Amino acid sequence: MKTITTDVQAPEEITKKDVTKAYLRWYFANEIPHSFERYLAPSLLYAMMPILKKIYKDDDSLRAAYKRQLLFFNTQLSWGGGVITGLMSSMEQQRAQEEHEETEILMQDDLMYNTKAGLMGALAGIGDAIDSGTVQYIFIAIAVPWAQQGSPLGALFPFLCFSIYQMVLGAFFARQAFSMGQNASGLMQSAGVQTAIEMLSVLGLFMMGVLAGNYVKVTSSLKFDISGREFVVQDILNQIMPGILPLVVVMGVYLYYTKKGLNVTKALLWLTAILIVLAGIGIL
Repeated sequence: MKTITTDVQAPEEITKKDVTKAYLRWYFANEIPHSFERYLAPSLLYAMMPILKKIYKDDDSLRAAYKRQLLFFNTQLSWGGGVITGLMSSMEQQRAQEEHEETEILMQDDLMYNTKAGLMGALAGIGDAIDSGTVQYIFIAIAVPWAQQGSPLGALFPFLCFSIYQMVLGAFFARQAFSMGQNASGLMQSAGVQTAIEMLSVLGLFMMGVLAGNYVKVTSSLKFDISGREFVVQDILNQIMPGILPLVVVMGVYLYYTKKGLNVTKALLWLTAILIVLAGIGIL
């Protein structure tokens, strides 16, 4: 157990305002210091620095805390970042108090990192399903008609609303996780939260289907005559299943991502080339 000299100041109390400030620092610095070695750990350390300086008055303890928060870290912005920022603030506060009082250190380095590592993947999955897979498409669906009319609001509305949504939601999670301490991880994995996540995931799939059906426009120009009667392929397809060609395009892109990974640039290039060829030979 580490011995702290009696002349070291006691840790200052962390407030919810401090935790909110920490999350906002994480929010704005999220991808800036991204590296393959530590991923988003520098962003988390930057977020935690004011709190760590407030509770660790001994230089050695402060350096050790910096190193703890600089280990490999990667998660989603609001759900993972919010909960873990609040939780790490609570755990570091307990660690600082234990060191100052020279009691047994229960908040060991391994416990803090294992808690962070165990949550960052699970919370990233939740956040990606709800935020990236549902909420942002709702904002986009609202704004698409404005964009089609040439209004700049069509481009700005989804960006601004989604940014504000993630900022407010993440700050709320950070404050709640700090108040609840280690119980926050149990809440996020509860049956009620998991049910809500599944419902929102289904809603996200519906929203993506609505967007694809309404705004992906692919039609066939192919027609032919049989015994003096003209057959228009697009009319036949509409009788079989309206919107079948947009569905084929969307599912083709999805299968490409499944097989080749989420390489958007390559997918767009291949899709453009294929559509040009099909249009050139008169199929589309």
